[in-house]
Amino acid sequence: MTLQPPAEPQVTEQSPPPRPLRRRVALPLAVLAGLTLLLALPPYGLWWLSPVGVALLAGATHRRRLRGGFGLGFVAGLVLFLPLLWWTTFAAGWLPWLLLSLAQAAYVGLVGLVSAWLTPLLDRWRALWPPLLGLLWVTQEAARDRAPFGGFPWGRLAFSQDDAPVLRLAAWGGAPLVTFAVAAAGGALVAFAWRAWRPAPRVRRPLGPVLGFAVVTAALIAGPLLVPVAKPGPTTATVAIVQGNVPRLGLDFNAQRRAVLDNHVGATERLAAEVAAGRQKQPDLVVWPENSSDIDPLRNADASEVISHAADVIKAPILVGTVLRTDKPGDIENAGILWNPRTGPDLTQKYVKRHPVPFAEYMPLRPIARLVTDKVDLVRNMLAGDHPGVLHSGAVTVGDVICFEVAYDSVVRDTVTGGAQVLAVQTNNATFNEAEARQQLAMVRLRAVEHGREALMVSTVGVSGFVGTAGQVFDSSGFNVGAVMVRDMRVNATTTLATRLGHGPELVAVAITIVALAGALPLRLRRRRRTEDDTRRTAGDERNAEAR
Repeated sequence: MTLQPPAEPQVTEQSPPPRPLRRRVALPLAVLAGLTLLLALPPYGLWWLSPVGVALLAGATHRRRLRGGFGLGFVAGLVLFLPLLWWTTFAAGWLPWLLLSLAQAAYVGLVGLVSAWLTPLLDRWRALWPPLLGLLWVTQEAARDRAPFGGFPWGRLAFSQDDAPVLRLAAWGGAPLVTFAVAAAGGALVAFAWRAWRPAPRVRRPLGPVLGFAVVTAALIAGPLLVPVAKPGPTTATVAIVQGNVPRLGLDFNAQRRAVLDNHVGATERLAAEVAAGRQKQPDLVVWPENSSDIDPLRNADASEVISHAADVIKAPILVGTVLRTDKPGDIENAGILWNPRTGPDLTQKYVKRHPVPFAEYMPLRPIARLVTDKVDLVRNMLAGDHPGVLHSGAVTVGDVICFEVAYDSVVRDTVTGGAQVLAVQTNNATFNEAEARQQLAMVRLRAVEHGREALMVSTVGVSGFVGTAGQVFDSSGFNVGAVMVRDMRVNATTTLATRLGHGPELVAVAITIVALAGALPLRLRRRRRTEDDTRRTAGDERNAEAR
């Protein structure tokens, strides 16, 4: 009689789910997830690592308990945000950097928790990995962009894709669609990899699902190359950007106010000499950076005089980034003012920053914070503006966005729907480092594609440059140097699908995510009941065996 090998155990819907990855494997995967997400962002720019980071975190947290999923996500978030936000220590010190990083990491922790919650859905329908992870990351970023105190969107998946084909998707659905595509590609990767991890000796598995997930991954990365971006308009305006530089980087920037102003005036005068000699084109508009005049020129006659002189010699309006004092001591405004030749400042063409940075430009809950330390009173109270930065210079209508505002979807979109023909991001990186400047430039590139507008970024110390509607960078400057660049910018009055849809796609993604979370509940309850029944049955069998 021939002995037959035992039949291979079959995995059915009623079988207990496989265990999660062992902790000694899951924890290194979470650390690696945070590291890959970090390296995908500027200044490293390894954009193709973003889907890998999403996949690693999903694999580490899948089938874990909720608190374990949160813990692994939190670890990944710390690995990502602690080094990513290190530049904040140059301006705010180590404690705000640490608190901010912890808060951002908690959001990634929630991604891990929700990924663990969705385990029954993902185990039952493997094809849901790509869309559910895409929706989950869009929802997480939507929350992080808004809370607390107006949110802090730094480190979004979309901001890692400035050199990637998927950036073109921003023209259809903005930053949320780019994030969805990147995370969905990560979902396809983890679905493919998780299938490969399942032990299946002597059982041949069909290649169809594997090939299917591979095709989906390739399509999400390479497919966006087929997405058309806005074509530059036929009309041009000659725009000059002036990066005047500062005497010294660091926190003493504000002690160098007059030197910084003189640097920008001097650079503009040299540009005027180049124009007069025929070596440079006459600009229609000159743009100075944020804090180029940290002396209020509306209250200081000396500052007003030198800015007026610069506008007169260059024979063009200057968009001046300045800090304005108010009648109430301690209250200030961070503003961009159009300064015309001969006539001076046009206060009808003034933009006040609408989204000041909490704990840096204003202090939330100041009375409560003062109970902890009196140093909160060192933070001035920057007042928020009440309208978008749409400034009419004559030759071109500019959408003015100041510094960190470029990270917020609605602030940039409002300028375009308000009539901006080009985008201008005024920023001051003198108290940070080059990494922060490179991260901002990546955001400018996404905004140019998203809204079909050519854009520029001008900084006191760099990095400054022009950006095309496909996200390409022209004439980028170095960091911590003086620079003047002149370019004919295409004036585009068309709107992209992303501009027209606004927050619509993001809201839909959040709603579907909530439905998916609710849909996982009955499956989780069913799995828990089955586990409890198995436990009781096992205990009963043991009691019967003892009785016999």
